[in-house]
Amino acid sequence: MSTPLAGRRVLVTGAARGIGAATAKRLHARGARVVLAGIEPAVLARTAAECGDALAVVCDVRDREQVEAAVEAAAEHLGGLDVVVANAGVAAQLPLVGGNPSVFEQTIEVNLLGVYYTLRAAGPHIAHERGYALAISSLAAALHPPLLGAYSASKAGVEALADVLRIELHLSGARVGVAYFAELDTDMVRQGFGTAAAQRLGETRGGSRRVAPLETGIDAIERGIVRRSRHVVAPRWVGALLPIRMLAQRAIDLATRSQIQAALEIARTEDAPLTTAQPVLSREQVARP
Repeated sequence: MSTPLAGRRVLVTGAARGIGAATAKRLHARGARVVLAGIEPAVLARTAAECGDALAVVCDVRDREQVEAAVEAAAEHLGGLDVVVANAGVAAQLPLVGGNPSVFEQTIEVNLLGVYYTLRAAGPHIAHERGYALAISSLAAALHPPLLGAYSASKAGVEALADVLRIELHLSGARVGVAYFAELDTDMVRQGFGTAAAQRLGETRGGSRRVAPLETGIDAIERGIVRRSRHVVAPRWVGALLPIRMLAQRAIDLATRSQIQAALEIARTEDAPLTTAQPVLSREQVARP
């Protein structure tokens, strides 16, 4: 039976695992033709095999030339592009003062520059009446908890990029969406946000964390792509927070004050690496204009 996604030509970045892998599998199951990009060759190949032996392109989104090559490979393989899901991302908790600056810098490189390079390269291919770009941001783009300065800054930047691209591509008929997710049940959330410092902050909420099933986010992505939605949210309560983000931020400020000093002391000594180790870029790649 035909579905609204049947035949849709889709590129997904960060597709080896987590949200990206689950998205690629869901879209393939709905009849879309997918190309997967990621930095973990073996894991990426296994995911691609589960997507009907889809094309898998090893691509470090921090490298503009690699991203451009991946987009061109996808467009050539599929005979064009209808959808790009700019999903590649990492997370790590760190205090802004006393935290490792290289972790901050790499977070920005992957989450923000990587999305920029992806949208920039894919833009000309999706600039048509059926075209759609979905930038995977986060609730952290709107609400900024302590220890998530790098992640929040990068995801707020993703939101801004998508908002601008939406206007710039409007006359082509293409549409652009932003995905705002709270904590979903992924390796990134468990590793990146499950630190001892986070647990100390969690004491202000009785030790509980609201982690939603990954499927909740994938359902939202599927609906968003079908409808070419401006906003994609999961769980649904996230949508209610976005219009009142200033008030919600004030609530976070107040709620974390009692434990913030203890959490910062833990965070400054705790080993909290990026959720996905990044390949070492050559000097030539780093110095590229």
